Amino acid sequence: MTSQRKWPVAIIGSGNIGTDLLIKILRSDGPLLAVAMVGIDPDSDGLARAQRLGVPVTAGGVDGLMKMPHFGDIRLVFDATSASAHRTNWATLETTGVRMLDLTPAAIGPYCVPVVNLDEHLDAPNLNMVTCGGQATVPIVSAISQCGVVSYAEIVSSISSRSAGPGTRANIDDFIETNSAALQSVGGAQLGKAVMVLNPADPPILMRNTVYCLVEGEPDHSSIETAVNEMVVKVTTYVPGYRLKRRVQFETFDADNPLQIPESGTFIGTRVTAMLEVTGAAHYLPAYAGNLDIMTSAALATAERIATHFPQNAGATL
Repeated sequence: MTSQRKWPVAIIGSGNIGTDLLIKILRSDGPLLAVAMVGIDPDSDGLARAQRLGVPVTAGGVDGLMKMPHFGDIRLVFDATSASAHRTNWATLETTGVRMLDLTPAAIGPYCVPVVNLDEHLDAPNLNMVTCGGQATVPIVSAISQCGVVSYAEIVSSISSRSAGPGTRANIDDFIETNSAALQSVGGAQLGKAVMVLNPADPPILMRNTVYCLVEGEPDHSSIETAVNEMVVKVTTYVPGYRLKRRVQFETFDADNPLQIPESGTFIGTRVTAMLEVTGAAHYLPAYAGNLDIMTSAALATAERIATHFPQNAGATL
């Protein structure tokens, strides 16, 4: 049997996101090899689960990671902590030469949405995965932008409060700022706005995302709908639970019936609305945690693409 060179990777953050990501890596037959799970709470379920699964662990944070005897073999580190913690972690790891994939909204490195711009940033030492809401909505805004000028994009992400751990709750302000910026720099909108809702409903709701785009002029509605549907199919290649909740909706505003926008004046064109739902794979939390699943699935797809692009940098042979 031919040996396969694997990319040794570590995960910082033993909460919901980090644990779900670890399980995905272990279940995948791709090029990644999980060799470390890092936390700061020795009693966390994530560290206990990793240890049961045979993955080396440390509760010493990033400093503990660097003291692990095999740290020099690690090619990529996922950071699933918080925006503020990531800034500290990157300051510590930057000079080591290890790549970092940031699952927080810290946005130190370029934004990455796999189906839109991954190949542009394969060499980036620090790559930011935006947010769960960004991974769900930026592809749709990007698809619409290919069909016309999007002067404004607004997204509303609603997730179950049960799926929002301490890191997610600490990141809400960064979530809004990072998403708004990614809608423009990656999605192609001239102006972007993001809203996040933590829904306490019981039973828990699935992740829902609504995308509103104002497209100038007279865009072809059929082309927009086709582009959005094609983008959804692309995202489902790594997030199977991602889907349109209903057909794309269009509302046209002309000179006789313009849309009045406070502080901006009138708008003539089409308002495009796309409603999305994400069902999680339930690798760690139940299926309602689609926000968890889309984030870790996007990170896994990104890391696997990087690993296959740089096979000469692989580590252990299995």
